[in-house]
Amino acid sequence: MFRLSIVFVLAALAVPAAASAKGPSEGSISGPGFSKTVKVLYDGGGGSPGDNLTQESGFFPAAFGQSPDPMLRSRPTGPLGQRYTIAWTVPGGSGSSFHIRQDLYPYARGGAVTYTKPGQPIFGATTRGGWYRGPALKRTLVSVGLAATAPSDSGGTNWTLIGSLLAVGAVAAAILVLWLRHRGQRSPSTSSTELPAGSRT
Repeated sequence: MFRLSIVFVLAALAVPAAASAKGPSEGSISGPGFSKTVKVLYDGGGGSPGDNLTQESGFFPAAFGQSPDPMLRSRPTGPLGQRYTIAWTVPGGSGSSFHIRQDLYPYARGGAVTYTKPGQPIFGATTRGGWYRGPALKRTLVSVGLAATAPSDSGGTNWTLIGSLLAVGAVAAAILVLWLRHRGQRSPSTSSTELPAGSRT
């Protein structure tokens, strides 16, 4: 029993080391109104934002595959909401590194999901890719500064400002038309009835 406990302890200690050997060193998150870079520590504590993000985004099964496979079979149904991107930096040894991109949808209906494009190079292979739902992904992102609720403008366009500018333009055009009409009415007639000076009696 004692010998079996030692095996379990050693196996638990080996997990962070194995993950750090092929896992990201940091992830840079960007999207509408948000930008953040988080470090991945692999300290075994299981609580740092970077460590949580690798787990909740499904980085490892999306990058290398896993059995049983936790990836979704297809794109989730329903609106996904605003898209954010996380660019992972994965050290490759000898000063080289791999860059793996994941799309994040923290405000998706049914819970936050990620999408990893298949075929991205990593350690002589390519990413398995696919969709992944992380139950605590949104909470992890909020802990590093993401808004808890989606910004009202999903496209990044200030439609209120555009509408105001269009309204001002319409009023200015109407004033210009009225001014031109008024000016035309006050201009001298092209067919004057005044006789030439030499023909007057």
